[in-house]
Amino acid sequence: MDDLLAPLQDFFEGQIDFHGQRLAEILSTVLLIISAAVGFVVGYIYKDIHQTLWISLAGTVFTAVVVVPPWPFFNKNPEKWLVPAGGKASGSRVVVDGIKVA
Repeated sequence: MDDLLAPLQDFFEGQIDFHGQRLAEILSTVLLIISAAVGFVVGYIYKDIHQTLWISLAGTVFTAVVVVPPWPFFNKNPEKWLVPAGGKASGSRVVVDGIKVA
């Protein structure tokens, strides 16, 4: 059962790498600027503020759908973390003031 739930858990935890964070930031900026510009131009041409607001709102919702979920393309370059000095992640010991804590 764990084999079936592990991919779902990974998806909903929302893990993205550093390159994915940069990509999400660039995408959100570009998509919001494009939707605002298109909304402004359409609203100016038709002289209708409602067109501007609806197009900008649709662009914001589209940007949220693209950027907020942890899509797999945001985690293509995961970081390789170092293994603790003990060799095992679960069996490592923490020493505080010469006393082993964990």
